[in-house]
Amino acid sequence: MYRVVTMATVMALSVGLAACETKQERVANKEDMLAAAGFKFVPANTPARQASFKQLPPYKFSRQIRNGQVFYVYADPTVCVCVYVGDQTAYGTFRKNMFDKQVADEQLMAAQTMEMYDWDWGPWGGWPYGWYY
Repeated sequence: MYRVVTMATVMALSVGLAACETKQERVANKEDMLAAAGFKFVPANTPARQASFKQLPPYKFSRQIRNGQVFYVYADPTVCVCVYVGDQTAYGTFRKNMFDKQVADEQLMAAQTMEMYDWDWGPWGGWPYGWYY
């Protein structure tokens, strides 16, 4: 029972710390992942691009078809005022990288949780304060 409570506490604290990250930081991190996956950065720096940019949903992928080819467009109205454009390969790479990052984050959280159990409670008479379960 204690382990379940401890794990729940650690997870809640981890989520709480992750929530401290600002929206701009989350978007910037996502944009780094987009660039690494092969998406191209296109600034909305002309009136025509700005008008088209306003039609896109912010912080979401839009699937577009141009000349029979599928592209994915991600619009960022705050950090860069730009779009990231990638083909199906770039989108697939991005999704795989995000999945790999999520798995790595979960493994790190599990490792940190297990480190808590490595501490020697012997001198303290057990947890908590001499109460054995």
